[in-house]
Amino acid sequence: MLEYAKTILLKVSFDKILFEKELRKALRMLMPEELMQLKTWCYEQFASIYQRILNRVFAQAA
Repeated sequence: MLEYAKTILLKVSFDKILFEKELRKALRMLMPEELMQLKTWCYEQFASIYQRILNRVFAQAA
């Protein structure tokens, strides 16, 4: 599921609303150890454009 979530996030990364929606869905379907991997990957891939969204979504998930 982690790889699926990454694929979806890459495909919707052109739109911030879709990106946040899909990120929230990914957090609901992943196991705790996968969440940490996703968080690390998301910050590596998208921090330059979606820092606020990442901070907000991952803070709420904690």
